[in-house]
Amino acid sequence: MTAERTIRTPRDLVEAGLIGREREEAISRVTASYTVAISPAISRLVDRDDPDDPIARQFVPDMAELAVMPEERADPIGDSTHSPVTGIVHRYPDRVLLKAVHVCPVYCRFCFRREMVGPEGLGTLTPAELDRAIAYISGHQEIWEVILTGGDPLVLSPRRLGEIMERLAKIEHVKVVRFHTRVPVVEPDRVDAPLIAALKGSGKATYVALHANHPRELTVAARAAAARLIDAGIVMVSQSVLLKGVNDDPDILAELMRAFVETRVKPYYLHHPDLAPGTSHFRLSIEEGQALVASLRGRVSGLCQPAYILDIPGGHGKSVVSASSIEAEGGGCYTVTDFRGNRHAYPPKG
Repeated sequence: MTAERTIRTPRDLVEAGLIGREREEAISRVTASYTVAISPAISRLVDRDDPDDPIARQFVPDMAELAVMPEERADPIGDSTHSPVTGIVHRYPDRVLLKAVHVCPVYCRFCFRREMVGPEGLGTLTPAELDRAIAYISGHQEIWEVILTGGDPLVLSPRRLGEIMERLAKIEHVKVVRFHTRVPVVEPDRVDAPLIAALKGSGKATYVALHANHPRELTVAARAAAARLIDAGIVMVSQSVLLKGVNDDPDILAELMRAFVETRVKPYYLHHPDLAPGTSHFRLSIEEGQALVASLRGRVSGLCQPAYILDIPGGHGKSVVSASSIEAEGGGCYTVTDFRGNRHAYPPKG
């Protein structure tokens, strides 16, 4: 197979040297449930000689994904609980998620929406569904920020992105538009002048949250793609997931945060892994995560400090994983306080 084609099947994985031929049949059981896509840029980053390569761990399917724990759930952060119309999640008063597409250029093996994304997932909003989503935003004066996510919104063509931004431009109470994406890392050449023009098309303050989990992902090409966005006046922040076997090391975590800052991307969120099905092999304990994040204090500049965040299962929102918002109850269980002051069990009981 050509190195410049996205890897999508177990046979592709074998031919790219990412798994041995003896694993093809077994891995097909994983790919029957969860979509695979590994872009050429990511494939080239994988060290085939390292069985524990942190890039491969994020994108190459593993049999461990078939082990589903009792506490795991298809919608771990409760998107559906706060979805008044298709494509909208209105969890917080002043902002909404607009999930225009559920397709990604790559599929992370730890994805919290892994039951919803991919060719067999929820798909792209139809014109009628997008009309209803935009009407919802227009009809709710409290919505100050619209966050385009999914899926990865930057897989949409500049034309389609531009159309969405033009419609948001007409909604006076929306002041900020944010995009959550992996594209600058996994398909940096996609970040070109037409795409940038589309992102700025609303005239609103435009932010891009870049998802990367290991410093090797911030290649020369990825940093150049980020520079094109930033030089065009788009503010960039980061989001990462704390992952066992990827970045659960103080030196790697510090290097990642420094790499963001060097790229002019402000570290923003470091997520504790969500309770998505088949992802327990990625999850650290809360105490391990707290210790890793505490290790950044004094080790790296204040510019490099992300907020360590837990999405409370059931759709109750984010909580900063600090002593004031999370309490150990014993037996691996915790009580987490949400932004409204309500307390929740983690993992959920029952």
